[in-house]
Amino acid sequence: MGIIDATVFFAFVAAVLFIGLYKSKGEDTHGEDGATDYFLAGRGLSWWLIGFSLIAANISAEQFVGMSGQGAGFEGLSVSSWEWIAAITLVVVAFVLLPYFLRSGITTIPEFLEMRYNHWARLFMTLSMMLILIGVSLIGIIYAGALTMKELMSSYDVTVSLTGACWALGAMAAIYVAVGGLKACAWADLLQGSALIVGGGIITYFAFAALGGANVAELVTSTGAAATVEQGTNVVEKFNTLNESAMHMGSNPSMPWGILIIGIWIPNFYYWGLNQYITQRILGSASLAEGQKGLVLAAGLKLIVPFLIVIPGIIAFNLYSKDMEKSAGDHLAAYEQAATNPATDKVFEVDQKWAVANPEKALEIENFNASVTTRVGEDLVETVKLKPYKYDSALGLLITRLIPQNKGFLGFVIAALLGAIVSSLAAVLNAASTLLTMDVYQRYIDKSATPFKLVTMGRIFIGVFVVIGCVVAPMLVNNKSVFEFIQKFQGYVSTGILAVFIYGLINRTSGQWAGVIGLIANPIIYGILTLLMFPELHYLYSMSISLGLVLLIMFVYGLVSRQEKVVFATNTTMNLTPSKGALVWGLGVCALTVALYVVFW
Repeated sequence: MGIIDATVFFAFVAAVLFIGLYKSKGEDTHGEDGATDYFLAGRGLSWWLIGFSLIAANISAEQFVGMSGQGAGFEGLSVSSWEWIAAITLVVVAFVLLPYFLRSGITTIPEFLEMRYNHWARLFMTLSMMLILIGVSLIGIIYAGALTMKELMSSYDVTVSLTGACWALGAMAAIYVAVGGLKACAWADLLQGSALIVGGGIITYFAFAALGGANVAELVTSTGAAATVEQGTNVVEKFNTLNESAMHMGSNPSMPWGILIIGIWIPNFYYWGLNQYITQRILGSASLAEGQKGLVLAAGLKLIVPFLIVIPGIIAFNLYSKDMEKSAGDHLAAYEQAATNPATDKVFEVDQKWAVANPEKALEIENFNASVTTRVGEDLVETVKLKPYKYDSALGLLITRLIPQNKGFLGFVIAALLGAIVSSLAAVLNAASTLLTMDVYQRYIDKSATPFKLVTMGRIFIGVFVVIGCVVAPMLVNNKSVFEFIQKFQGYVSTGILAVFIYGLINRTSGQWAGVIGLIANPIIYGILTLLMFPELHYLYSMSISLGLVLLIMFVYGLVSRQEKVVFATNTTMNLTPSKGALVWGLGVCALTVALYVVFW
């Protein structure tokens, strides 16, 4: 990078640290409200801070790299369902769940379960969420972020070790989170969330500019076929012609329409409404109206995100499919080796985009598969999936090939990517320390702890978590497939938590052990479904079945064990007047989401 890009990059990093620390200075952690000031920003967050903070906490290297890669791959625009369904989810959370949470005055989401059920439900949910936050989210974000930054910097001849990158990211996030708590996170997220949107816009602009000026003979369509569009065609028409198949929401074989009806809503409602990692920001709202407006702002931004991440990924395949093939290495080696072994039992699944681009070789592999299946038997063959394209290289190719150097754009885009990683990491650290401090340490170890002591313990826990994450994350270097398991693994926790909250809000008279029963039953049921009965079934279908069965079990328990109706008391002096304007805008976001599905289905 040139001096201008380096200056922009380091200036952004310095600004994030300075703003985060400056805005949180002067907080009295010794006072009566010290813990609330630290863990929930004194319940004083404005709607615009909440909205950008939610987006910054949500999007990290996995989304930037993964979504652009999925756009380049088979999913195309259909991967946007995770973003667009989230928009509707955020609106529902704003007007259905948030009033309950703010009225009850809770600091953590598990605390609400103690009000509805008993302290054992709260403890079980806390421990389950800690397992996900530390064992999955923290380590995953550090590893994916460090790997992304290492590979990106190496393309500019800057050598950074994976371990060094892990510690650099962990230290940067821990500094302002430990010192300033949630308020520092929120103000830093304002910069990082804004940079994320602007950085995505810069990448999108240069991607379209490159597509418009590219030689048609060097382009491919989203199916892998050679481009047939006229050279003088304007860039929008060229994009639409090349990517007609990729711009349909119903084209994703990994997300059939049945999942969009039920399955995808389960992880969405858990993540956006019940996950401390995200909801800590709305628990710190200055009022119900501010929280609702912040959630609606985040919902609106979620509609924009796919156009800034997924569509550039689609264009990356048009421009750089050959480079993606080179990045995949010798992807035919396993096939060539098997073809020389007359006793092989292996057959090979071919990438359909590659098959379109290489019809003769694809036919050869198809004939080879047929011969092996005939000789061995269909039930005895071993299927090997060939991966001829490294789709996840899409973002890196866009940045290194298109963003001009030493004009400030490159430094800003890399800083935006770094900011996305650090903000997500900071959110995990803040949430995990809050859960362990308030739901475990204060509740079971030191019930009379002063606010200053609680804040101190929270800072100590942040340091411990960072060390754990930075030590373990580099060990994943030889286990890259672990990230394909993350969403599926979360079903052991998220489905049960969602079921317990749904049941607890609808049925207020069932016995107090319903929560514990639901939280324990879910991992058992989900494990049986995914590991024993239907291992090939899409995990979102398994989540749907598990949710139904857990709710049924709690319903039966509620028939035999009843208590007086639980009334959620008001434990706050906060203004709980809902925002009519946010409701109007929220309904508008929902309508726009439906319209996007209609247009792009």
